[in-house]
Amino acid sequence: MLPSKKSLRLVLSVAVLVASPGIATAAGGGAALEHFTPERSDRALQRGAKTFMNYCLSCHTADYHRYSHMARDIGLSNEAVSENLIFTTDKKGERTKIGALMGNNMSTDYGKQAFGAVPPNLTLIARSRGVDWLYTYMKSFYLDESRPFGANNTVFPQVGMPHVLAGLQGWQKPVYESDGHGHEVLSGFQQITAGKLSAQEYDSLVTDLVSFLDYLGDPNREARHSLGIKVMLFLLVFLVLAVLLKKEYWKDVPHS
Repeated sequence: MLPSKKSLRLVLSVAVLVASPGIATAAGGGAALEHFTPERSDRALQRGAKTFMNYCLSCHTADYHRYSHMARDIGLSNEAVSENLIFTTDKKGERTKIGALMGNNMSTDYGKQAFGAVPPNLTLIARSRGVDWLYTYMKSFYLDESRPFGANNTVFPQVGMPHVLAGLQGWQKPVYESDGHGHEVLSGFQQITAGKLSAQEYDSLVTDLVSFLDYLGDPNREARHSLGIKVMLFLLVFLVLAVLLKKEYWKDVPHS
């Protein structure tokens, strides 16, 4: 029995819906992502926290996380965080407390007016975008005077975010070359103006920043992995004991 036209249309519609995310990904910017492995040392996370607080938290928030938890996790005292990494005030105009969520003082209305949309919460950005995407994105801003903030990005074309680290990285422009099939592909960047940091120093700064964002998205990963190994070892030992106990119980039971 052949399927009806209605059934075929339904199958084709489902197939298009399933395939559409892949189509959107292929069409949504062709920049290749660099592989990135986050660092979880206290020193790297402390440097990343410093960059995040100074350059990111003015517009973005990370208010699924608390300053006190961050201090505990990355080896800083509450006093050090309060004095060096908290720059906001509460509704009473007093310095934000160490136990508060990691927010900022920018209102939602101002965010919409300044950027066209409220800058996203970055607590889970490493889990939603992936660390490869974040690492490549932070290194792919380039000068584009046609954009409102004078910057564009090869990973996120027509991005609405200014290049807040331009003073450190300097300005660059993308360089394209033919792939031999009539298409131009990104081959790299050419430096236009120098920043305060060398290319290697800027790469280290981005490494620490993305590592910190990775920590924010999953702060208990190391403890969870450690506990998981212990649980698996316990279950393995318990399995051996259970098998031996089963044999002991059944050794005198006659088998029919």
